[in-house]
Amino acid sequence: MRHRAFAVLLLVVGASCSHPTVHLKVTAAPPITPFTSAASTPSASPSHASVSVTTTPRATPHGGASVSTSTQVRRSTAAPTTSAPPVGASVGGCQLFPADNAWRRDVSHDPVDPNSANYVASIGSSNVHPDFGSDPTYGIPFIVVPQSQPGEPVNFTAYGSESDPGPYPVPLNAPIESGSDHHVLAVQQGTCHLYEMYNASPQQGHWNADAGAVFNLNSDALRPAGWTSADAAGLPILPGLVRRSEIQQGVINHALRFTAPRTQRGYVAPARHFASSSTDPNLPPMGLRLRLKASFDLTPYHGASLIILRALKKYGMILADNGSSWYISGATDTGWDDNDLNQMKNVPGSAFEVVKHGTITTN
Repeated sequence: MRHRAFAVLLLVVGASCSHPTVHLKVTAAPPITPFTSAASTPSASPSHASVSVTTTPRATPHGGASVSTSTQVRRSTAAPTTSAPPVGASVGGCQLFPADNAWRRDVSHDPVDPNSANYVASIGSSNVHPDFGSDPTYGIPFIVVPQSQPGEPVNFTAYGSESDPGPYPVPLNAPIESGSDHHVLAVQQGTCHLYEMYNASPQQGHWNADAGAVFNLNSDALRPAGWTSADAAGLPILPGLVRRSEIQQGVINHALRFTAPRTQRGYVAPARHFASSSTDPNLPPMGLRLRLKASFDLTPYHGASLIILRALKKYGMILADNGSSWYISGATDTGWDDNDLNQMKNVPGSAFEVVKHGTITTN
């Protein structure tokens, strides 16, 4: 799908899809308040459409099925909630996958991959960059909606054959990530389902999106082999974001999401999709997991950066998209302390090593 390009647009050949990524600028409609780490009073929002949906597949230029929809509309006044999540890897009262999930696995004692040095070198010699901060146009926003949130039909415009069909309980004024990716993320309370869309835009009575994926946060189930998601690697986005609520709790207990400028035509678990035509074995496959070396000295670091770096030693980070070297993703939140986060920019990419991975899937 959209595979991020920082200065150069990456072209992908063949059946894989790629998604250009640029620095984030959030286009959020004012009635919805993005989820933040501190409890707040929900702002008023207009009523949202509840729909019954008839879907009709049609061909797309990329070979996937798109969905046309007809709707019957009733009105509801349900609004997304903005209460703080409980302690741990959870949002809106929902765990971000079970404790045995790959995102939550301690990899601090896993063996180093034999090709680690080549993978790290291919990602680049630059330093870590937190791709989020106090600017409300940075980071990837998400919301929590109640179980009663009405569904909205989704018209998939590019990768419908690899998307989970709508409706999605995501109000049409949900916050949208800026730049070219235009991700929209929502957790539904009660069902504990995560809804994610890529290149999403609200229309009259429905969403348009290139792709969409629904994840059961109580399950370890992966997407079908070869399927993309709202992210290039076929992974969920939200579980890999740094959230300020975790910093306030003093611990991050999951792997983080990051990008690399060039990847190979292949993926390793838990990823399910690649986004490259290159067969260079020294380029990282999607889903590759890196960790900060145990020998890296954390003494100079404090605050949020220290918590993040500790998590990178224990849980590591998973390659999820093509983009700028060593960019680590976080949630949109105006409460971030940029001076604190800037400490991470002193960490070189060479301070990381690759956790030994399994078989690379290339088809």
